[in-house]
Amino acid sequence: MKVLLDECVDRRLARDLVGHSVSTVPKMGWAGIKNGALLALAEKEFEVFITVDRKISDEQDLRKFKISVILLRATTNRLQDIRPLVPELLKTIERATAGALTTVGK
Repeated sequence: MKVLLDECVDRRLARDLVGHSVSTVPKMGWAGIKNGALLALAEKEFEVFITVDRKISDEQDLRKFKISVILLRATTNRLQDIRPLVPELLKTIERATAGALTTVGK
């Protein structure tokens, strides 16, 4: 799968997503772009968008985008708190549905 990590997700997480082609919002040159415009850009090149932004589904109608959105819920967005979610995240990436939010973690 082609996966995009939001700028609020530690870029080092990409190394843990074995078997997937992973990029980051800053690497794509999209840093600072608001969620609606960001998802519109992302859906053209990626299948999955991973974020820790808990408000994304309140602020955006995800059904209108052709990209799966995965929300990581951990104590903080530090890598040490997110890394334990990787096994569940890898399974979730495989079955994520475009236009829907899937939550991984607490």
